[in-house]
Amino acid sequence: MSLISPACRDALQNWLDGLGALSGRSENTLTAYRGDVSEFLSFMTLHHSESQGMAAIARITISDMRAWMADQRASGVGSRSLARKLSAVKTFYRWLSEREGFEPTAVLSTRAPKFTQKLPRPMAEDAARAMIETVEMQSASDWVSARDVAVVTLLYGCGLRISEALSLTGADTPLPNSLRITGKGNKERVVPVLPVAQTAVDQYVKLCPHPQSREKALFRGVRGGPLNPRAIQGVMAKARQQLGLPSTVTPHAMRHSFATHLLSAGGDLRTIQELLGHASLSTTQAYTAVDTARLMEVYNRTHPKA
Repeated sequence: MSLISPACRDALQNWLDGLGALSGRSENTLTAYRGDVSEFLSFMTLHHSESQGMAAIARITISDMRAWMADQRASGVGSRSLARKLSAVKTFYRWLSEREGFEPTAVLSTRAPKFTQKLPRPMAEDAARAMIETVEMQSASDWVSARDVAVVTLLYGCGLRISEALSLTGADTPLPNSLRITGKGNKERVVPVLPVAQTAVDQYVKLCPHPQSREKALFRGVRGGPLNPRAIQGVMAKARQQLGLPSTVTPHAMRHSFATHLLSAGGDLRTIQELLGHASLSTTQAYTAVDTARLMEVYNRTHPKA
C-alpha cells in the first residue's frame, strides 16, 4: 500500500467498507479485492514514475491498461486469475467514477482474457461412500473418528461448504430435519438433513470429551478449540491415498459430488441452486456439463462400436 497516495488509499478503504456493510461480501472476498486493486494502483505509480493521486487515476488510458495486463502476464498470472483481478479493478472504478464524476471507459472497456471454465470434479457415488468409511479409520481416538465422519457426511449429505459445517454450534444439535445455513455473502438457505447425517452428528456429540454449549463451535479440535478445516483436509488426504483417489478429492469435492449425484438422480437445477446457495443459476449450470461429460464417458466406454 506504500506506493498508493493517501487519497487513493482512503477511497479504496471506503469502497471496501461499503461492500462489507451493504453487499455483505465475505472477509475473504474483501481481502482479495484489496490485494488486487492495491496491486493495480501500485503498478500505475511505477508505470508513470510518480504517485497516482485521484486526478491521475481518473486519466488512466487504454494504453495504461494494456501495460498492466502485459505486466501481469509477464509475472506468470494466468487467464483466470487476471480476469478476476480485472473484475475487481472494474468494480472499484465503477464506484469511484460515480463518486468522483469522471469517465471510466478505458478501464471498463478492457476485455478480460478468455479462459476455459473449469468443471467441478465430483467423485463417483461408490467413491464418496468409501471416503466416509475410510475417514473413520484414520484416528485411534473414537471421538475424533466420529467427528471426522460427521463433518464429511455433512459435506456430502447436505452439500455444505467446509466453512459452513464448521460454523455450526451446540445450538444446532440435535440436528433438525432442516438447517438454516448462512453462506457466502451472508446468503441464507435451508437445507434438508438426512437421517444418516443426524446419526453421525449424534454419535460424535455422544463421544466428544469436550462439553457442548449453545454458543461454542459444535466441532472441536483435540484441545477443545474450534476445529480447524486443515484437520479435515488432512484426514481426507490420507483417506484418498489409501483409496487411490486423485488429489482433486478434497472437502469441496464432497459438495460437488452432492450436487452432481442429485442431478443424476433427476434433481432440477433450480432446486440444486437453492440447496447449494449459488447466487447465480449459471454457476449451478456447470453441473450440467459435468453430468453430460460423465454420460459421454459411459457411452464411449460401453457402446458397441461397429
